[in-house]
Amino acid sequence: MFHIKYRLPQLIPALMLCLLSACSTDFIDQEDPNAVSNASYYQSPGDVEAAVNGIYQSLRTGNGIGETSGLYSEERSDNTGRNDNQSNAGEPFQFNDFSLLPSNTYLKTHWLALYQTITRSNQVLEGIEKVTFTDNNLKEKYKAEAKFLRALIYFNLVRKWGDVPLITRPLTFQEVQENTFREKQDVVYKQIVADLTDAVNSPLPDIQTAALKGKVTKAAANALLGQVYLTMATTQDQASRTANLNEAKKHLMACYDLRTFGLLKEIPYADVFDVAKKSTVPEIIFQVVNKQGDINFSSAIARNNQARGETINSLVNSTGAGGNVTPDLVLDYEEGDVRKDFSVKFANDPIVRDYFITKYRDASPAATNQGFGGNDWILIRYADVILMLAEVNMYLGDEPAAIGFLDQVRERAGLPLYAASTANNAYRTKYPTLKLAILHERRAELAFENHRWFDLLRFFTTDELVAYFKGKSQDNFGLAKLSNFGPKDRYYPIPFDEYKLNPEKMYQNPGY
Repeated sequence: MFHIKYRLPQLIPALMLCLLSACSTDFIDQEDPNAVSNASYYQSPGDVEAAVNGIYQSLRTGNGIGETSGLYSEERSDNTGRNDNQSNAGEPFQFNDFSLLPSNTYLKTHWLALYQTITRSNQVLEGIEKVTFTDNNLKEKYKAEAKFLRALIYFNLVRKWGDVPLITRPLTFQEVQENTFREKQDVVYKQIVADLTDAVNSPLPDIQTAALKGKVTKAAANALLGQVYLTMATTQDQASRTANLNEAKKHLMACYDLRTFGLLKEIPYADVFDVAKKSTVPEIIFQVVNKQGDINFSSAIARNNQARGETINSLVNSTGAGGNVTPDLVLDYEEGDVRKDFSVKFANDPIVRDYFITKYRDASPAATNQGFGGNDWILIRYADVILMLAEVNMYLGDEPAAIGFLDQVRERAGLPLYAASTANNAYRTKYPTLKLAILHERRAELAFENHRWFDLLRFFTTDELVAYFKGKSQDNFGLAKLSNFGPKDRYYPIPFDEYKLNPEKMYQNPGY
């Protein structure tokens, strides 16, 4: 890891956004926070580098898209949830119970955390133009990083809320009111595409090096841009569907062609999540880097997921039920799937007697008995890209290519290839189409990585999604009531505090 000293500016509050506070990451040492105002902060390339690192730092929080952010995605899906409807006034339970209220304080916290990252990106993109660079490629690289991170967060926002405020520059206090309005989704997507296109065409390195783990690369930018085009093709203007699918394929293939391995089976599934191999495993494309044993920059996911009476995840002596897994997911794993035994385990403790998440582990002494783990939080990896290539080729009518990519993932998982699987009546009954087979594979491969909810939104129309959830067994879903699910649940409600700023321009989503 590399270390730099830096200070961060105090920022003017803008819209509903949080202040850009002092920031630090596992590869940054903090010094003299908030020492200068934003107006005079950007003096040198070093100042820009520190501010860019501040954007990365904001990805760490579980209030945004960090490792403990499953409440806002995975718990919204059919993979996980919680059977506790009392803690914290029952507000976390509202997410997987499909009884989410606009006044939910966790929802508002998530909204603010996402916009904080956007605020930091906007500050960098404005401030960098005040600095003289002797190396223009370095300047363009910093701009590309800021644009990628801004696009990443807007992609989260637009899929969760639909129309959202689109802010691409720092706002003064006086400008807040006139910019407090929801922009249409197609405009937001255009900005996301523009930012990622700039990143793809920038001097960013093609892939991560050992010294720059956790930094944006062209592989990451192409992967995300491909996913954006795929999402636009399946959820937005259908007149542009084929064009968007072709763009998705182009960028996903650009990412795929940058890989440093041959077939996915060359990388054992467990290696992807092995703390000892995280700096060398070639499947990871973009991640939030954590530092084992460090109280501030370690990972908490292993200890948080561990159930009472278990030691597989961490040396921490857990007193709770750990990371909840729905029976619906457990039953969806095929016999012989190596991902099941690696990802979930049944806890025999009489107080628990349930499955818990074991995908993220660090039970080594270096993590201590406090569970200061070294797991990195993986945001993009090649199995995800490969399955998106299966999906996009399927939509484009090239089933042989789609099946070829699907089989890469199945082969590594120790499962029969697709053609052989379809000869199995049980498999064919559960997944009668290639589309459903790909969705199933994504679920088994990417469980607990916060992809499932977005996959469901992409694979199904609103009516199809309602039917999908209504067709599930309540017995396999815990206390959360499937009967609550309806068309309103396609999007989150706009947080009440944002809606009341201007009920006309910050109009509420239907059903809330």
